[in-house]
Amino acid sequence: MHINHSHAQTTPEGNELLKKIQARLSAETGEFALAFRDLQTKEQILWNDRTSFHAASTMKTPVMVEVFKQVAAGKLSLTDSLVVKNEFKSIVDGSLYTLDPADDSEFELYRLVGTKVTLYDLVYQMIILSSNLATNMVIELVDGKKVTQTMRELGAKDMQVLRGVEDGKAFEKGLNNSVTAYDLMILYQALAAGTIVNSKACEDMIRILLDQRYNDIIPAYLPKELKVAHKTGSITGVHHDSGIIFLPDGRKYVLVILSRKLADADKATEAMARVSEMIYRYMAAKK
Repeated sequence: MHINHSHAQTTPEGNELLKKIQARLSAETGEFALAFRDLQTKEQILWNDRTSFHAASTMKTPVMVEVFKQVAAGKLSLTDSLVVKNEFKSIVDGSLYTLDPADDSEFELYRLVGTKVTLYDLVYQMIILSSNLATNMVIELVDGKKVTQTMRELGAKDMQVLRGVEDGKAFEKGLNNSVTAYDLMILYQALAAGTIVNSKACEDMIRILLDQRYNDIIPAYLPKELKVAHKTGSITGVHHDSGIIFLPDGRKYVLVILSRKLADADKATEAMARVSEMIYRYMAAKK
């Protein structure tokens, strides 16, 4: 599953673009990280790419990968039914906690507590609407430690998936899910290459990511005919986006933009969306 990174390179043109990106983001109050890779030429642009950031919901893509891995191994089926519940154990001491629908981006699932939904539906809601309830049910099913282990096998050395969402005791102890721009880039590159689990699983996962409903960073200023398979993540002062961009001519690239300590999230989101547009223009001019 390892990807050979020895051919990855940074070009003088890429360095010029990086200076423009840094200038654009440095105008905002906050800290940023970026990883870009052209999947044809292997050109890359990296900035703070090994710095660990709170994962927020970007860790939901690794959780989906683990589901598909276990399905391929015959441990689970996407048609398995699970009873929807809102009671989870803290990783600190096993004490129970529940999620507040008011803090979730998806709330229909809360109305289904006590009824059954399929594993596929949970994974779909976890990705496209970033459902925290679905995420916690899925993490409990596949085991967070296994998610992290799968990421290690992929070559993502620093990504940590420890727990579900809203585990307050874990948060107080600093036990948080974390990502780096570089590791997310490796994950999406492998998805694009069809090398995670198997090519059919990668196609299925990309299809889910293409239905993403939160589109205010990477796709915001891109031409509508572009397809973007991506996953965002945001909590207070943090806003991330990460995914694969498919150009109409068949070329693909991966872009990850992470941010934290944002004083003005809306302005920073706009700036990151403009950076995505700059990278698209750079790719479009390379034809």
